[in-house]
Amino acid sequence: MVRLLTARSAALIAEAKAVLRAGLATARWITVDDTGARHQAKNGVTTQIGDDHFAFFATSFSKSRRNFLEILRAGHDDYVINEAALAYMRDHNLAGPVIDQLAGHSIRRFADRPTWHAHLEALGVTQLEVTPNPVKIATEGALWGSIRSHGLLDETAIISDDAGQFRIGTHALCWVHAERLVHQLIPFNDRQRLAIALVRQLIWWFYADLKASKRAPCRKRRAQLRARFERIFRRRTGFVTLDRLLARLHARQDELLLVLDRPEIPLHTNGSENDIRCHVTKRKVSGGTWSAAGRDARDACLGLMKTCHKQGLSFFDYLGARLGVPDAPLIAPLPDLVRASS
Repeated sequence: MVRLLTARSAALIAEAKAVLRAGLATARWITVDDTGARHQAKNGVTTQIGDDHFAFFATSFSKSRRNFLEILRAGHDDYVINEAALAYMRDHNLAGPVIDQLAGHSIRRFADRPTWHAHLEALGVTQLEVTPNPVKIATEGALWGSIRSHGLLDETAIISDDAGQFRIGTHALCWVHAERLVHQLIPFNDRQRLAIALVRQLIWWFYADLKASKRAPCRKRRAQLRARFERIFRRRTGFVTLDRLLARLHARQDELLLVLDRPEIPLHTNGSENDIRCHVTKRKVSGGTWSAAGRDARDACLGLMKTCHKQGLSFFDYLGARLGVPDAPLIAPLPDLVRASS
């Protein structure tokens, strides 16, 4: 079965990328996660992206933000300097003269990576030795500009476990992972143990009320929850490590409380955790992949299988339709179903 799908994977891979484009163009929110992957006997990473209507997987050797942005381009290869790109560069402290050079140049769209890097070399950006790295920030900005120029992630919220590469655009934090930081603290006496237990209980009570607010949002309740958030995360327990963690979480208030302004987004990344579990199972059974074709076919089929499940379709019926099995039921293009259901 694997060899059959790999040999005829071009159309499946193309449909998987089209599913990603449809999902990123229409989704109000997406959750993201990643897990380890073995390819050609080397350690890599598989990234999952999805919501209630679609899922997509991509495997590479990089866990960087640039890699995540390249995945979010959904098959496009260009680099674009537009207002979104320039705003990204300013937000990430790229030097003003470099931004002015990129913004003032007559060419602002580049077909591929070699063309883009040739442009940076011509402007002298690659010769600069400053912090932050101007090539890195400019490249990330141009990737973000490409994403936005293709109509992807328009006001889409990205919910993650706080891995740094995922913190782009409108970003929200998973409450389960935030509470886990408190749970993982190691107390050294009864007083510290009691402080952790109390804070965890306050967080879970607050979480339950956030869920209630999602079901019936109102301005008064939002104000009350924001005040409660302040009381919980500005507490001073006397356990220094816990107090520092609470202060750190308080600084991420906008990302933790985005749900008050966007009640449609989830409070957690459980959807991604569940989706990526099938990849973990596959890794345990068969280790990893060797050929690029096998890796891409596996990722595409996992994404298409999860998308079929979310659309209420049988994956075997889908394969029958795409592989031309006689008497197989007709299955509409999955990207069209994703757009219609979003």
